[in-house]
Amino acid sequence: MKSYYITDPGKVRSHNEDSVMIVKNISKEHMLIVADGMGGHRAGEIASNIAVNHLKDRFKDLSTIGSKLDAANWLNENFSEINAEIIKYACENPESLGMGTTLVVAILTSDFLIFGNIGDSSGFVLKNGKLHKVTKDHTLVNLLVETGELTEEEAANHPKKNVLMRALGASEKQELDIFEVETTVDGILLCSDGLTNMLSVEHIEKVLDDEELDIEEKLVKLIRKCNSRGGTDNISIAYLLKESGE
Repeated sequence: MKSYYITDPGKVRSHNEDSVMIVKNISKEHMLIVADGMGGHRAGEIASNIAVNHLKDRFKDLSTIGSKLDAANWLNENFSEINAEIIKYACENPESLGMGTTLVVAILTSDFLIFGNIGDSSGFVLKNGKLHKVTKDHTLVNLLVETGELTEEEAANHPKKNVLMRALGASEKQELDIFEVETTVDGILLCSDGLTNMLSVEHIEKVLDDEELDIEEKLVKLIRKCNSRGGTDNISIAYLLKESGE
């Protein structure tokens, strides 16, 4: 397998509130993580770092994540712990009140692939050159689309498209979504909305399908494309690509 992750502040924001990581445990099981922080006084940066570092530290020394059910329980437990850590930090540092983060995670083993997410950072799988979104955005606009009050077209340019309904640190109880996907995919891509707000799925697919570029060059090209279109937000991408025969 080949994997690479990258983050960039974009062209508008003064600092980067995203955090991103790909980590392997002792059994070479993979975990991809993207967190998009929010809050003033660099609090978003702190919140996303808390999330990513917590997961990295818990995962890297595991002999194995275990069964699919074990992995789902592990995600639930650790998302709850991260939520509590962020709330505790904000209480102890009043200038950081209101801090929070989205979090999307993918865990790949030889037996299963699962995603967990809270917020509007996205998880995709790549199959036969096409990206398929796995996760669902926890935004006000997406809720209105699901209830039929908005169309997809209306949602795309809605002034409140980035209003979150769920985020770690927002309240003492946060519920994550967990999705199971067949392992017969060609790749896994996680990203913050700094990528998906700037580039369509078709544009992203075109770059990922370019056989003349290696994995690092593909992600660098995606960042450059976002920034050439204005780079209005931080951009983070974690990408894992299976090689033939895997």
